[in-house]
Amino acid sequence: MSFGDPNNPYGQQPPQGQPGYGYPQQAPQGVPPQGGYAYPQQQAPMGYPAGPGGYPGMPMQMPGLLKTSRVLLFIIGGLQILGGLVMGIGGAAVSGSTSSTGGDVVGGFLVIFALVFFAFGGLAIFLGAKFANGGNGIRITTIIFGALSILGSLGNFANTGSSTPGGAAGGVVGLAIGGIILASVVSADGAAWFKRPRY
Repeated sequence: MSFGDPNNPYGQQPPQGQPGYGYPQQAPQGVPPQGGYAYPQQQAPMGYPAGPGGYPGMPMQMPGLLKTSRVLLFIIGGLQILGGLVMGIGGAAVSGSTSSTGGDVVGGFLVIFALVFFAFGGLAIFLGAKFANGGNGIRITTIIFGALSILGSLGNFANTGSSTPGGAAGGVVGLAIGGIILASVVSADGAAWFKRPRY
């Protein structure tokens, strides 16, 4: 056996770049594999885009501003239902305490306002509950709810006079809350959250 014998397993090795025998060689990091011996690239499971750091299979997280809006919707819903209860009880007390027609009219208006408060409070809680798995319809409904909240706050500013400084403060708070809710669902992150694929 000579040093240059091709049948000698301990002899001269083939030059670099030539295919050899045995197991396929690993390519250096950053170099794409050659020759068809590579493992196929892994795809992310359906419904889950690549997560932080590009690792596949990690579910998408709800953006922070949407989490804040969700909490605000729960708070608004609870306060509106509480206000509806107070108005309903007040309307029943006013209409029951007087036998005049004026008392019945005022009591009827209070009961109607109580029903409106109940409806908006229930809608706010429903929207907040659906943020986790709702689609684009929930997003559009939340946009309308946020716009109505802003309009209601602007109405508070229009109705406040110098004798009711608390009304202006309530208008500012309502305007800020409505603005946060509206901004969170209109933003690109909010749109991506509600339009994400679900399987």
